[in-house]
Amino acid sequence: MEKVQKLSFDDIMGMEKIPRLTFVNALSGFKSANLIGTVSKDGVQNLAVFSSVVHVGSNPPLLGMITRPMVVERDTYANIKETGYYTINHIQEEMSYRAHQTSANYDSNISEFEKCNLEPEFINSFTAPYVKESQLKIGMSFLEEYPIKANGTIMVIGKIEEVILPEGTIEEDGYLNLEKLNGICIGGLDSYYKVERVGRYVYARVAK
Repeated sequence: MEKVQKLSFDDIMGMEKIPRLTFVNALSGFKSANLIGTVSKDGVQNLAVFSSVVHVGSNPPLLGMITRPMVVERDTYANIKETGYYTINHIQEEMSYRAHQTSANYDSNISEFEKCNLEPEFINSFTAPYVKESQLKIGMSFLEEYPIKANGTIMVIGKIEEVILPEGTIEEDGYLNLEKLNGICIGGLDSYYKVERVGRYVYARVAK
């Protein structure tokens, strides 16, 4: 019989801080890799890597994301609340290192676009900056938020205002071919992975 290891809540809480962060962040499996673009009321363009963007619903089209614990000022969250707009930009392999660097603790008056060698792009008069290098760009407007009392994080819910992507990546049935976009995903805190489709299956029904 294969040996297994069991960790209790107390075991996890007994870990040193960094190993605990690394371990728990990996437990949910592979996560989406996105850059969130915002601009402050003073015009400073902000960019931050997020691995917590999730589908909320399609009617209306909504996406959610979890902020880090609000124990200090969070520029992305502050900018979203001040302006009401932000962008979600898929990360591709060739920009992964630069995207990861946006997680560094830059001062609020410094733009991660400039420091991390990523180019801001303003499209269709949308007030928040997109990442020009990204193959899939989503313009979002803030809708509502849900504070999570257990750890001081906040779930931010936004409405999809526009989607910008290369022609030929949406199939007739609405299927978005993510492989064509060369997107990657995140494991844990700092590992980036290529993705490959295993299969696509028909809608599951009890009769089948």
